[in-house]
Amino acid sequence: MRRLEFASLQVRDLEASKAFYTEKLGFELSEMSNPDAVIFKFNKGEASFAIRKPLGSLDDKEVGNGVSVWFAIDGEIADLQQQFLEKGVTILGDVFPTPFGKALHVADPDGYKLTFLETK
Repeated sequence: MRRLEFASLQVRDLEASKAFYTEKLGFELSEMSNPDAVIFKFNKGEASFAIRKPLGSLDDKEVGNGVSVWFAIDGEIADLQQQFLEKGVTILGDVFPTPFGKALHVADPDGYKLTFLETK
């Protein structure tokens, strides 16, 4: 294995999650379409991340438990943290150092832990 090519998270409410990722986190929609998924632009327009309707029943499952997805950012992590606070995003702790740079955890509506990384 050389790299992860694509990732998608199964969500309980596709429209609510689409609003969270676009309006609160600022993700940009891809031109690619799929009636069961929302695909986002990354890496100079290449899609590498999506949210989708469940592939099976999620009735009793904690979908976000145990999953963490990391996104590198352009700019300062403190600025992004402030933007998230202003938009009511659930922030999980303070900015913290990692071997890769400064990072910040947030939670999406399904409990997925999203990590934003300033790689300076």
